[in-house]
Amino acid sequence: MTDVTPDDHFEAARLATAAGELLCEIRDEMSAAGADSKEMKDVGDRRSHIFLMEELAKVRPDDAILSEEGKDDLARLDAERVWIIDPVDGTREFSEPPRTDWAVHVALVVAGQPVVGAVALPGLGLTLSTGEPPTLPDTVASPPRMIVSRTRPPAAATLVAEQLGAQLVEMGSAGAKAMSVVRGESEMYAHSGGQYEWDSCAPVAVARAAGLHCSRADGSELVYNNEDPYLPDLLICRPEFADAALKALASSEI
Repeated sequence: MTDVTPDDHFEAARLATAAGELLCEIRDEMSAAGADSKEMKDVGDRRSHIFLMEELAKVRPDDAILSEEGKDDLARLDAERVWIIDPVDGTREFSEPPRTDWAVHVALVVAGQPVVGAVALPGLGLTLSTGEPPTLPDTVASPPRMIVSRTRPPAAATLVAEQLGAQLVEMGSAGAKAMSVVRGESEMYAHSGGQYEWDSCAPVAVARAAGLHCSRADGSELVYNNEDPYLPDLLICRPEFADAALKALASSEI
C-alpha cells in the first residue's frame, strides 16, 4: 500500500478546520449584509472549494482530488492517492444561521479505502480526525437513538428504528449525523436515500478510526474512488447494534 504518513492526518485536519473557519467568516459577513440563503450557499461552496483545492495543490501536488464542487477528472482512477472532499456538507444548514449541523469533509483514499479523514463541525468549533481518533463513550442510551435527516428521513432508517425500538433524532448534514454517533449523541446512522462518495468518505474514515461499524446497507464494504461516485447507502453504528441494524435493513428491501 502507498505510504500514509502522520503528516497526511495532520493536513486533513488542518485543511478541514481552516475551511470551516473561512466558512464561518463568510456566513457571518453575509448574514450581516442580509444575503439570502441561495447566495450564501453558492458563495460558501465556491470559496471553500477553491481554498481546499489550492491548499492541496500546495501540500500534495502529486495526489488526485475528487470534490463535490469540482469538475471530475477521471485520471484519479489511476492515481495511488486520491483526496475526496466536500467543501460544505449540509449547505441548507450552513445557510440557516445559527444552525451548527453542517460540516467540511477532507479524506484521503488509497486502494479504495478512506485511510485518512477529518470532519470539521465549524459551528461547534470542533474537528474530529483520524490523526487523533475519538474514543467512543462506554455507555449507550436506552432506547438507542437513530440519527436521520431532518428534511428527508429515509424509509429504511425509520423501519430500522421501529424494529430496534430506537428513538429517531433529526439532524442536518451527513457529516454531522455520522459524528453524532462518534461523539455518543446517537447510536446509529443509516442512510438509503442517495449519497455520493464525498458525503460519506471522511465521516467513514473517522468513524472507523473510532471503532464504529461502517458498511453499505447490505453489509458489504464501502469502496471509494469509483468511476461513478454515486454511493447511495450506508450504515454507521456502534458495533453492538450492527447485526440487528443490518438484519432490519435487509428486511426493508432498500
